Amino acid sequence: MKKIPILNISPIICSIAVLLSAATTANAETTAKPANEKKIVFIAGSPSHAPGQHEHRAGCMLFADQLKKSGLPVNAVVTTNGWPTDESIFEGASAVVIYADGGANHPGIQHLDTLKKMAKDGVGIGCIHYACEITKGKPGDTLLDLIGGYFETDWSVNPHWNASFKLPKHPVTQGVSDFSTLDEWYYHMRFKEKMEGVTPILTDLPPPESLKRRDGPHEGNPDVRAAVLERKEPQHVMWVYERPESIGKGRSFGFTGGHFHKNWQIDSQRVLMLNAIVWIAGLDVPASGVPSKTLTDEEIKANLDPKP
Repeated sequence: MKKIPILNISPIICSIAVLLSAATTANAETTAKPANEKKIVFIAGSPSHAPGQHEHRAGCMLFADQLKKSGLPVNAVVTTNGWPTDESIFEGASAVVIYADGGANHPGIQHLDTLKKMAKDGVGIGCIHYACEITKGKPGDTLLDLIGGYFETDWSVNPHWNASFKLPKHPVTQGVSDFSTLDEWYYHMRFKEKMEGVTPILTDLPPPESLKRRDGPHEGNPDVRAAVLERKEPQHVMWVYERPESIGKGRSFGFTGGHFHKNWQIDSQRVLMLNAIVWIAGLDVPASGVPSKTLTDEEIKANLDPKP
């Protein structure tokens, strides 16, 4: 009987194992996130106002998409319809940006302790438009501590007016040109005492017409009339804030415009916002600003909420 030769397959198995291991390692290296990647969570509020106004979801998705296309080490995620039911979305976040209706309906009003803990952990916090307003008292004091300023009823006002901005030198203004725009620019905001830690970014003197409404919680009051009509004090409608150790070392911003969704087509306004977002996340803002091509009319219409 002939002996059947027995092949030594051990070297073959070893070779296959090495190849598989190499392929797995190469794939892992390809998909591994950059060491300095920053996770940014956008909290988009529920649908509100007329079409093209307060487009929280479309705005947040636009910012997230632009950041993903920028080439910067960013992982941008969007949660819609207010505060997320699953807070695990915040795990590993470097920044949280809220674009939503505010006041008593502010997404964070029932989660102030969570926001305070985020600040203590160094998470950047940004608020856009109505999210800059929250009720007076503990909520207002907390938001003031977190972002350096807020819309306080019977002190601040919310008219629509044309503002013209000459930008100061700051990382968030890199690559951004001076611009003008019609928006619902809230002003006479309540800021930290002596503006400590607060750097104004967008400032202009509102026209007298912006105070023609009767006095009311959002419309007018003696203090704002004295500041604008008598003392001619320019008003800050966007600011950045470097928080003190007592609140939680980190960065924040407030941006009171953003009522009209179409204004994100304005290159200067859009890039300024993207710069501010990456800045509060702890990234270096590119010298020419966050890369972002001008949006077409079709692109600006993407993800709009269905409204009657």
